[in-house]
Amino acid sequence: MDQILTMRVFARVVEAGTFTKAADSLALPKGTVTKHIQHLEGRLRVKLLNRTTRRVTVTPDGAAYYERSARLLADLDELEASMGNAQTNPQGRLRVDVGSSTASLLIIPALSSFFERYPDIQLDLGVSDRPVDLIGDNVDCVIRGGELIDQSLVARRIANLQMLTVASPAYLRRYGTPQTPQDLERGHRMVNFFSPRTGRMFANEFVKDGAQSTPDSDYHIAVNDSNAYMAAALAGLGVSQMVGFMAAPHLADGTLVQVLPDWDIPPIPIYVVYPPNRHLSAKVRSFVDWTVELFAQHPHLRSPGTP
Repeated sequence: MDQILTMRVFARVVEAGTFTKAADSLALPKGTVTKHIQHLEGRLRVKLLNRTTRRVTVTPDGAAYYERSARLLADLDELEASMGNAQTNPQGRLRVDVGSSTASLLIIPALSSFFERYPDIQLDLGVSDRPVDLIGDNVDCVIRGGELIDQSLVARRIANLQMLTVASPAYLRRYGTPQTPQDLERGHRMVNFFSPRTGRMFANEFVKDGAQSTPDSDYHIAVNDSNAYMAAALAGLGVSQMVGFMAAPHLADGTLVQVLPDWDIPPIPIYVVYPPNRHLSAKVRSFVDWTVELFAQHPHLRSPGTP
């Protein structure tokens, strides 16, 4: 058997956690993946994987072999990319996952410039606020806001998301305009957001002159999707803290009004995240670099170094 292919199959099984997911991501029959692993274990005369009906885990020998082989495969991919024209003309299928508001308001409207620059890339764009399994779902990279949880992934911080506090004119006519964050604790409602990953409710924070305030406000509704969050704010269901680029068109047409403008909100870092074994891919690098340029041009995104 092809030794390099067998090594790639083994690495993908380890990363995906099941033979079935590995086979799907490699576009190989599951039986072929099994044969490669059996051949590799037979040739090395060690057990590399522990198999159960639901998941595959690595043995100590398997972990050592994976660490070395993943590094070797990355070096090989870098060598081939540097020797071919893939560096100057990235091509092939690229799978990217992006949050719904980022996709609809930032990425998709600008994609024509990406395809003009990289006409040979075929982009599969997953759009969801829910977290994805980069390895198991064979996704090349994701764009996500918030602090990183999985430290095994490679991440590049590309911007800080500026946040604004807003409400609809109908809400303000009914409940009045808050003058301080403490006013939100008396007779006001917030539209809250909870994490699609953990279910944890995000706090509504305000900062002014170094002082921080986190009012304990009532809410009628909390959501875990940015489009639903916007819909709730526009429907007058409460005061909302949202990303500046989401609020901008509605502030311009008057369907939302900024409140508490003298109080800042801690910005949200946004990252491009990708598996460590793909950080050298020319097509991934091209998308990451283009995204950095795009975010730098947007007036409602602060540069990574801005507090």
